[in-house]
Amino acid sequence: MMPALYAAAVIIFSDMYLTQPILPILSKEFGTAPATTGLSVSMVVLLIALASTAYGPLSDLWGRKFVIVTSCALLALPTLLCAIAPTFQTLLLFRGLQGLFIPGLTAVAVAYLGDLVEPGRLGGAVGGWIAANVAGGLAGRVVSGIITDFFGWRAVPICYGVLTLLAAICLAIALPADRPAHNSGWKQAYLGMVAHLRNRRLLGAFLIGGSLFFGFLGIFTYLPYYLTAPPFSLSPALVAFAYVSYLAGMIVSPIAGRLSTHIDRRWLIAVGLLIAMLGMVLTMVTWLPLVIISLFVICTGMFTAQAVAPAFVNTVAQQAKGGAGALYLMSYYLGGTLGGVIPGFAWQTFGWHGVVATCVSALLLALIADWGLCGE
Repeated sequence: MMPALYAAAVIIFSDMYLTQPILPILSKEFGTAPATTGLSVSMVVLLIALASTAYGPLSDLWGRKFVIVTSCALLALPTLLCAIAPTFQTLLLFRGLQGLFIPGLTAVAVAYLGDLVEPGRLGGAVGGWIAANVAGGLAGRVVSGIITDFFGWRAVPICYGVLTLLAAICLAIALPADRPAHNSGWKQAYLGMVAHLRNRRLLGAFLIGGSLFFGFLGIFTYLPYYLTAPPFSLSPALVAFAYVSYLAGMIVSPIAGRLSTHIDRRWLIAVGLLIAMLGMVLTMVTWLPLVIISLFVICTGMFTAQAVAPAFVNTVAQQAKGGAGALYLMSYYLGGTLGGVIPGFAWQTFGWHGVVATCVSALLLALIADWGLCGE
Protein backbone atom coordinates (compact mmCIF):
# COMPACT_ATOMS: atom_id res chain seq x y z
CA MET A 1 0.00 0.00 0.00
CA MET A 2 2.48 2.62 1.19
CA PRO A 3 4.99 2.27 -1.70
CA ALA A 4 2.19 2.99 -4.21
CA LEU A 5 0.93 5.92 -2.18
CA TYR A 6 4.42 7.34 -1.80
CA ALA A 7 5.20 6.91 -5.50
CA ALA A 8 2.00 8.74 -6.43
CA ALA A 9 2.97 11.54 -4.05
CA VAL A 10 6.26 11.99 -5.89
CA ILE A 11 4.43 12.46 -9.19
CA ILE A 12 1.61 14.66 -7.85
CA PHE A 13 3.99 17.01 -6.07
CA SER A 14 6.08 17.18 -9.23
CA ASP A 15 2.95 18.38 -11.05
CA MET A 16 2.49 21.08 -8.44
CA TYR A 17 5.93 22.64 -8.83
CA LEU A 18 6.85 21.99 -12.43
CA THR A 19 6.89 25.70 -13.41
CA GLN A 20 8.84 26.96 -10.40
CA PRO A 21 12.44 26.58 -11.67
CA ILE A 22 11.57 27.99 -15.11
CA LEU A 23 9.82 31.18 -14.02
CA PRO A 24 12.40 33.46 -15.71
CA ILE A 25 11.79 31.60 -19.00
CA LEU A 26 8.03 31.99 -18.65
CA SER A 27 8.51 35.68 -17.87
CA LYS A 28 10.39 36.13 -21.15
CA GLU A 29 8.00 34.07 -23.27
CA PHE A 30 4.80 35.65 -21.98
CA GLY A 31 6.21 39.11 -21.16
CA THR A 32 5.15 39.01 -17.50
CA ALA A 33 6.77 40.52 -14.39
CA PRO A 34 8.27 38.19 -11.74
CA ALA A 35 5.41 38.64 -9.25
CA THR A 36 2.88 37.95 -12.04
CA THR A 37 4.75 34.89 -13.30
CA GLY A 38 4.85 33.57 -9.74
CA LEU A 39 1.08 33.17 -10.07
CA SER A 40 1.79 30.01 -12.09
CA VAL A 41 2.84 28.51 -8.76
CA SER A 42 0.49 30.35 -6.40
CA MET A 43 -2.59 29.67 -8.60
CA VAL A 44 -2.10 25.93 -8.08
CA VAL A 45 -1.52 26.43 -4.38
CA LEU A 46 -4.61 28.65 -4.00
CA LEU A 47 -6.93 26.16 -5.69
CA ILE A 48 -5.46 23.36 -3.59
CA ALA A 49 -6.28 25.38 -0.48
CA LEU A 50 -9.85 26.05 -1.58
CA ALA A 51 -10.55 22.52 -2.79
CA SER A 52 -9.03 20.79 0.25
CA THR A 53 -12.05 21.67 2.38
CA ALA A 54 -14.25 19.63 0.03
CA TYR A 55 -12.04 16.55 -0.28
CA GLY A 56 -11.70 15.91 3.45
CA PRO A 57 -15.45 15.53 4.09
CA LEU A 58 -15.87 13.69 0.77
CA SER A 59 -13.31 11.12 1.86
CA ASP A 60 -15.10 10.74 5.19
CA LEU A 61 -18.37 10.21 3.30
CA TRP A 62 -17.38 8.19 0.19
CA GLY A 63 -14.19 6.45 1.25
CA ARG A 64 -10.61 7.63 0.91
CA LYS A 65 -9.44 5.26 -1.84
CA PHE A 66 -12.22 6.32 -4.21
CA VAL A 67 -11.39 10.01 -3.74
CA ILE A 68 -7.62 9.46 -4.11
CA VAL A 69 -7.83 7.39 -7.30
CA THR A 70 -10.49 9.49 -9.04
CA SER A 71 -8.82 12.83 -8.41
CA CYS A 72 -5.44 11.51 -9.52
CA ALA A 73 -6.91 10.30 -12.81
CA LEU A 74 -8.64 13.63 -13.45
CA LEU A 75 -5.43 15.54 -12.69
CA ALA A 76 -3.69 14.08 -15.74
CA LEU A 77 -5.84 16.12 -18.17
CA PRO A 78 -5.05 19.71 -17.11
CA THR A 79 -1.41 18.71 -16.64
CA LEU A 80 -1.23 17.69 -20.29
CA LEU A 81 -3.16 20.80 -21.39
CA CYS A 82 -0.50 23.08 -19.88
CA ALA A 83 1.73 22.04 -22.79
CA ILE A 84 -0.51 23.78 -25.34
CA ALA A 85 -1.27 26.98 -23.41
CA PRO A 86 -1.09 29.86 -25.96
CA THR A 87 -1.11 32.67 -23.36
CA PHE A 88 -0.12 33.13 -19.76
CA GLN A 89 -3.78 33.49 -18.80
CA THR A 90 -4.55 30.11 -20.36
CA LEU A 91 -1.61 28.56 -18.54
CA LEU A 92 -3.01 29.95 -15.28
CA LEU A 93 -6.39 28.37 -16.08
CA PHE A 94 -4.88 24.93 -16.58
CA ARG A 95 -2.67 25.33 -13.51
CA GLY A 96 -5.77 26.24 -11.52
CA LEU A 97 -7.50 23.07 -12.72
CA GLN A 98 -4.49 21.10 -11.54
CA GLY A 99 -4.96 22.68 -8.15
CA LEU A 100 -8.58 21.54 -8.02
CA PHE A 101 -7.62 17.87 -8.31
CA ILE A 102 -4.31 17.65 -6.41
CA PRO A 103 -5.87 17.74 -2.90
CA GLY A 104 -7.82 14.59 -3.68
CA LEU A 105 -4.54 12.95 -2.72
CA THR A 106 -2.75 15.53 -0.57
CA ALA A 107 -5.69 16.34 1.73
CA VAL A 108 -6.72 12.72 2.22
CA ALA A 109 -3.52 10.67 2.41
CA VAL A 110 -2.66 11.30 6.08
CA ALA A 111 -6.21 10.43 7.15
CA TYR A 112 -6.02 7.30 4.98
CA LEU A 113 -2.79 6.30 6.71
CA GLY A 114 -4.35 7.09 10.08
CA ASP A 115 -7.20 4.70 9.31
CA LEU A 116 -4.99 1.78 8.25
CA VAL A 117 -1.76 2.17 10.25
CA GLU A 118 -1.38 1.37 13.94
CA PRO A 119 -1.06 4.50 16.14
CA GLY A 120 2.49 3.59 17.19
CA ARG A 121 3.58 3.50 13.55
CA LEU A 122 1.67 6.57 12.38
CA GLY A 123 4.52 9.02 13.01
CA GLY A 124 6.89 7.00 10.85
CA ALA A 125 4.26 6.50 8.14
CA VAL A 126 3.48 10.22 7.98
CA GLY A 127 7.21 10.97 7.96
CA GLY A 128 7.56 8.66 4.96
CA TRP A 129 4.63 10.44 3.28
CA ILE A 130 6.30 13.81 3.80
CA ALA A 131 9.58 12.41 2.45
CA ALA A 132 7.71 11.35 -0.69
CA ASN A 133 6.25 14.86 -0.95
CA VAL A 134 9.78 16.23 -0.73
CA ALA A 135 10.97 13.85 -3.42
CA GLY A 136 8.16 15.05 -5.67
CA GLY A 137 9.03 18.67 -5.07
CA LEU A 138 12.64 17.88 -5.90
CA ALA A 139 11.77 15.92 -9.03
CA GLY A 140 9.34 18.56 -10.26
CA ARG A 141 11.92 21.29 -9.95
CA VAL A 142 15.12 19.54 -11.03
CA VAL A 143 13.71 17.39 -13.83
CA SER A 144 11.60 20.19 -15.28
CA GLY A 145 14.68 22.43 -15.46
CA ILE A 146 16.67 19.74 -17.25
CA ILE A 147 13.85 18.88 -19.68
CA THR A 148 13.39 22.58 -20.44
CA ASP A 149 17.08 23.03 -21.27
CA PHE A 150 16.97 20.18 -23.80
CA PHE A 151 13.41 20.15 -25.17
CA GLY A 152 11.76 23.40 -24.11
CA TRP A 153 9.38 23.98 -21.22
CA ARG A 154 6.29 22.60 -23.00
CA ALA A 155 7.76 19.09 -22.89
CA VAL A 156 7.59 19.17 -19.09
CA PRO A 157 3.77 18.95 -18.63
CA ILE A 158 3.56 16.25 -21.31
CA CYS A 159 5.95 14.03 -19.36
CA TYR A 160 4.22 14.60 -16.05
CA GLY A 161 0.72 14.25 -17.48
CA VAL A 162 1.53 10.73 -18.67
CA LEU A 163 3.14 9.85 -15.33
CA THR A 164 0.08 11.13 -13.45
CA LEU A 165 -2.24 8.85 -15.40
CA LEU A 166 0.02 5.88 -14.71
CA ALA A 167 0.01 6.78 -11.01
CA ALA A 168 -3.81 6.69 -10.93
CA ILE A 169 -3.81 3.20 -12.45
CA CYS A 170 -1.25 1.96 -9.91
CA LEU A 171 -3.24 3.40 -7.00
CA ALA A 172 -6.43 1.72 -8.21
CA ILE A 173 -4.65 -1.63 -8.19
CA ALA A 174 -2.47 -1.34 -5.09
CA LEU A 175 -4.48 0.52 -2.45
CA PRO A 176 -6.65 -1.62 -0.14
CA ALA A 177 -10.33 -0.75 -0.06
CA ASP A 178 -11.62 1.25 2.88
CA ARG A 179 -15.00 2.06 4.35
CA PRO A 180 -16.49 5.55 4.64
CA ALA A 181 -15.92 7.13 8.06
CA HIS A 182 -19.44 8.67 7.98
CA ASN A 183 -22.68 7.42 6.51
CA SER A 184 -24.91 10.27 7.69
CA GLY A 185 -24.52 12.49 4.66
CA TRP A 186 -22.47 15.37 3.35
CA LYS A 187 -23.85 17.90 5.83
CA GLN A 188 -22.77 15.94 8.90
CA ALA A 189 -19.35 15.20 7.40
CA TYR A 190 -18.84 18.89 6.66
CA LEU A 191 -20.08 19.96 10.11
CA GLY A 192 -17.59 17.54 11.63
CA MET A 193 -14.81 19.36 9.80
CA VAL A 194 -16.05 22.84 10.77
CA ALA A 195 -16.20 21.79 14.44
CA HIS A 196 -12.40 21.61 14.46
CA LEU A 197 -12.27 25.41 14.16
CA ARG A 198 -13.32 25.58 17.83
CA ASN A 199 -10.23 23.66 18.91
CA ARG A 200 -7.44 26.08 19.96
CA ARG A 201 -4.67 23.50 19.49
CA LEU A 202 -5.82 22.69 15.97
CA LEU A 203 -6.11 26.38 15.10
CA GLY A 204 -2.49 26.79 16.18
CA ALA A 205 -1.45 23.89 13.97
CA PHE A 206 -3.33 25.37 11.01
CA LEU A 207 -1.52 28.69 11.52
CA ILE A 208 1.80 26.88 11.71
CA GLY A 209 1.11 25.13 8.41
CA GLY A 210 0.18 28.32 6.58
CA SER A 211 3.11 30.34 7.93
CA LEU A 212 5.56 27.53 7.33
CA PHE A 213 4.63 27.09 3.68
CA PHE A 214 4.48 30.86 3.11
CA GLY A 215 8.13 31.17 4.10
CA PHE A 216 9.31 28.08 2.32
CA LEU A 217 7.52 28.69 -0.96
CA GLY A 218 8.50 32.36 -0.96
CA ILE A 219 12.19 31.48 -0.76
CA PHE A 220 12.12 28.78 -3.40
CA THR A 221 9.77 30.57 -5.81
CA TYR A 222 12.01 33.62 -6.13
CA LEU A 223 15.28 31.71 -5.82
CA PRO A 224 15.59 31.39 -9.65
CA TYR A 225 15.52 35.20 -9.99
CA TYR A 226 18.22 35.49 -7.33
CA LEU A 227 20.48 32.84 -8.86
CA THR A 228 20.07 33.83 -12.51
CA ALA A 229 20.96 37.47 -11.74
CA PRO A 230 24.49 38.77 -11.02
CA PRO A 231 26.71 37.89 -9.25
CA PHE A 232 25.63 34.25 -9.78
CA SER A 233 24.19 34.37 -13.35
CA LEU A 234 23.36 30.65 -13.40
CA SER A 235 21.54 28.84 -16.24
CA PRO A 236 18.07 27.31 -15.69
CA ALA A 237 19.53 23.81 -15.49
CA LEU A 238 22.02 24.85 -12.83
CA VAL A 239 19.30 26.69 -10.92
CA ALA A 240 17.20 23.53 -11.03
CA PHE A 241 20.02 21.63 -9.35
CA ALA A 242 19.81 24.05 -6.41
CA TYR A 243 16.61 22.18 -5.53
CA VAL A 244 18.71 19.10 -4.82
CA SER A 245 18.71 20.65 -1.35
CA TYR A 246 15.33 18.91 -1.02
CA LEU A 247 17.31 15.73 -0.40
CA ALA A 248 17.78 17.00 3.14
CA GLY A 249 14.02 16.86 3.57
CA MET A 250 13.88 13.29 2.29
CA ILE A 251 16.37 12.31 4.98
CA VAL A 252 15.02 14.24 7.95
CA SER A 253 11.27 13.69 7.38
CA PRO A 254 11.19 9.98 8.29
CA ILE A 255 13.59 10.62 11.19
CA ALA A 256 11.45 13.45 12.55
CA GLY A 257 8.33 11.33 12.12
CA ARG A 258 9.81 8.52 14.18
CA LEU A 259 11.18 10.93 16.81
CA SER A 260 7.70 12.40 17.21
CA THR A 261 6.55 9.22 18.93
CA HIS A 262 9.09 9.86 21.72
CA ILE A 263 9.57 13.68 21.77
CA ASP A 264 6.93 16.38 22.19
CA ARG A 265 5.87 17.36 18.68
CA ARG A 266 5.77 21.04 19.64
CA TRP A 267 9.48 20.93 20.48
CA LEU A 268 10.30 19.31 17.15
CA ILE A 269 8.26 21.91 15.27
CA ALA A 270 10.03 24.75 17.12
CA VAL A 271 13.47 23.32 16.39
CA GLY A 272 12.60 22.93 12.73
CA LEU A 273 11.37 26.51 12.46
CA LEU A 274 14.52 27.92 14.07
CA ILE A 275 16.77 25.89 11.77
CA ALA A 276 14.84 27.07 8.70
CA MET A 277 15.08 30.72 9.78
CA LEU A 278 18.85 30.39 10.18
CA GLY A 279 19.16 28.97 6.67
CA MET A 280 17.10 31.80 5.18
CA VAL A 281 19.31 34.45 6.77
CA LEU A 282 22.48 32.74 5.52
CA THR A 283 21.29 32.90 1.88
CA MET A 284 21.88 36.66 1.96
CA VAL A 285 25.65 36.07 1.86
CA THR A 286 26.49 36.28 -1.86
CA TRP A 287 28.88 33.33 -1.92
CA LEU A 288 27.40 30.50 -3.96
CA PRO A 289 28.72 27.57 -1.87
CA LEU A 290 27.22 29.10 1.28
CA VAL A 291 23.93 29.79 -0.49
CA ILE A 292 23.72 26.13 -1.50
CA ILE A 293 24.52 24.99 2.05
CA SER A 294 21.89 27.41 3.34
CA LEU A 295 19.24 25.82 1.12
CA PHE A 296 20.01 22.44 2.70
CA VAL A 297 19.64 24.04 6.13
CA ILE A 298 16.27 25.54 5.16
CA CYS A 299 15.00 22.18 3.91
CA THR A 300 16.23 20.41 7.04
CA GLY A 301 14.28 22.79 9.26
CA MET A 302 11.21 23.03 7.05
CA PHE A 303 10.68 19.31 6.69
CA THR A 304 11.43 18.59 10.33
CA ALA A 305 8.44 20.77 11.21
CA GLN A 306 6.26 19.61 8.33
CA ALA A 307 6.89 15.92 9.04
CA VAL A 308 5.46 16.42 12.53
CA ALA A 309 2.60 18.91 12.14
CA PRO A 310 0.16 16.71 10.13
CA ALA A 311 0.56 13.86 12.63
CA PHE A 312 -0.08 16.37 15.43
CA VAL A 313 -3.34 17.34 13.71
CA ASN A 314 -4.38 13.72 13.21
CA THR A 315 -3.72 12.93 16.87
CA VAL A 316 -5.46 16.00 18.33
CA ALA A 317 -8.58 15.56 16.14
CA GLN A 318 -10.81 13.01 17.86
CA GLN A 319 -13.27 12.62 14.97
CA ALA A 320 -13.67 13.71 11.33
CA LYS A 321 -9.95 13.24 10.84
CA GLY A 322 -10.30 13.69 7.09
CA GLY A 323 -11.86 17.08 7.74
CA ALA A 324 -9.07 18.03 10.16
CA GLY A 325 -6.45 17.07 7.60
CA ALA A 326 -8.28 19.07 4.96
CA LEU A 327 -8.32 22.19 7.13
CA TYR A 328 -4.60 21.82 7.76
CA LEU A 329 -3.95 21.49 4.04
CA MET A 330 -6.20 24.47 3.31
CA SER A 331 -4.23 26.61 5.75
CA TYR A 332 -0.94 25.25 4.46
CA TYR A 333 -1.70 26.07 0.85
CA LEU A 334 -3.36 29.39 1.56
CA GLY A 335 -0.08 30.36 3.19
CA GLY A 336 1.73 29.08 0.13
CA THR A 337 -0.54 31.11 -2.14
CA LEU A 338 0.48 34.29 -0.36
CA GLY A 339 4.07 33.07 -0.24
CA GLY A 340 4.09 32.77 -4.02
CA VAL A 341 3.10 36.42 -4.50
CA ILE A 342 3.93 38.71 -1.55
CA PRO A 343 7.68 37.97 -1.52
CA GLY A 344 7.63 38.81 -5.24
CA PHE A 345 6.72 42.40 -4.41
CA ALA A 346 9.46 42.37 -1.79
CA TRP A 347 11.86 41.18 -4.50
CA GLN A 348 10.83 43.90 -6.92
CA THR A 349 11.27 46.59 -4.23
CA PHE A 350 14.07 45.39 -1.95
CA GLY A 351 15.70 42.49 -3.78
CA TRP A 352 16.63 39.23 -2.09
CA HIS A 353 16.96 40.83 1.36
CA GLY A 354 13.29 41.77 1.14
CA VAL A 355 12.31 38.21 0.25
CA VAL A 356 14.27 36.82 3.19
CA ALA A 357 12.85 39.36 5.67
CA THR A 358 9.30 38.55 4.56
CA CYS A 359 9.77 34.79 4.82
CA VAL A 360 11.57 34.86 8.18
CA SER A 361 8.69 36.95 9.57
CA ALA A 362 6.26 34.20 8.52
CA LEU A 363 8.25 31.56 10.39
CA LEU A 364 8.35 33.76 13.48
CA LEU A 365 4.54 33.79 13.37
CA ALA A 366 4.55 29.98 13.17
CA LEU A 367 6.83 29.82 16.21
CA ILE A 368 4.47 32.04 18.18
CA ALA A 369 1.52 29.80 17.21
CA ASP A 370 3.43 26.69 18.25
CA TRP A 371 3.99 27.92 21.78
CA GLY A 372 0.98 30.15 22.24
CA LEU A 373 -1.82 27.95 20.88
CA CYS A 374 -0.76 24.31 20.52
CA GLY A 375 -0.03 23.49 24.16
CA GLU A 376 -2.39 21.56 26.41
